Formats: sequence, structure tokens, C-alpha cells
Amino acid sequence: MGVLDTIGQQLSGDTLKQISQQLGTDEGTAAKAVSVALPLLIAGLSRNASTPDGGAALDQALTRDHSASPVLNAPQQAVTDPNAFNAGGILGHIFGQRQAPIQQGVAKASGIDLHSASKVLMILAPIVMASLARARSAQGANASAGQVLQQEQQHIERQVPGIGGLASILDRNHDGSIAD
Repeated sequence: MGVLDTIGQQLSGDTLKQISQQLGTDEGTAAKAVSVALPLLIAGLSRNASTPDGGAALDQALTRDHSASPVLNAPQQAVTDPNAFNAGGILGHIFGQRQAPIQQGVAKASGIDLHSASKVLMILAPIVMASLARARSAQGANASAGQVLQQEQQHIERQVPGIGGLASILDRNHDGSIAD
């Protein structure tokens, strides 16, 4: 099971309703915000894992902090208190200096305000990391986060070619690839 499949299971039912309540919006708008934010989180992780040092750091973080994360058993915890899972730190590692433009892109593309865009990214960050840890583990002892993310990125590209204009936020050299 891939990262997005695991996340889809986590966000079904009451969890999406809780996200919409946290964002102060309807479930449709919350779902749109999630659908915009998820590919950006995956793309940011893929970009980071594309270098040997970045891939090693991500693998270490997954093993140390996310492989036994309780968030997949109770995603509502991430919805109500994302800071309990160091969501801000995760986002800082994923996006670095691009965090503000990413939040602006999520807000603009999904029709929510900047504060809500920040919230949705904070909610999703620990869920994405725990899902990535689970997917990496399912592929065996020799699997790297980079390999799992490459497969997930290809899956996303098939579903949403180019990930819209938001991919340009991560495409620093404007070559069409967010793996700069």
C-alpha cells in the first residue's frame, strides 16, 4: 500500500469532518485543501530525498521519529493537536524557506485563508511522515524513503499531471522538475 493510499484511509469518515471543523470551513473545501497540500508535501519530501544526504536524513528521521508513530491509529490526534507530533519541525525540514510560499499556494488554490492553509499543512505533515514510514517498512529492509517517494511521485503525476501551477513553487530552476 502506498503513501497516498494509507493517507486516504486516515482521512476518511470523521477525520475529514474534524479537519473541516479545525479549518472553520465545509468538508468540500477541506477536502480540496487536503488534495492541494498532499502532493506538495510528497513533492517536498521527494526533493529532499533526491540527494544522498537528504535521503539519509529522511530515512533516519523516519526510523527514529515516525516508524512507531501512533498517528496512523488515531489521526484525530494530529487534527486536534498537530504540535504533539512536531508538525512545525516537520514542515520546516520539508519546505525550509519555501514554507510561506507553499502556504500561500495552498490558500489560493483551495480558497481558504492563509491561517487555514498553515493548519492543513500542520495536520497533514505527521500523517504523511507516518504513512511514509509504514510504506517504506512494507517494501522491506533495503527500501529507502527516496525509492518509496519516487514511486509515489510517479503515481501523483499520473493522477494530476504537473500538480498544477503549485509545482513551480518547488521548481527553483524552472526546468519542469520539482526535484531540484
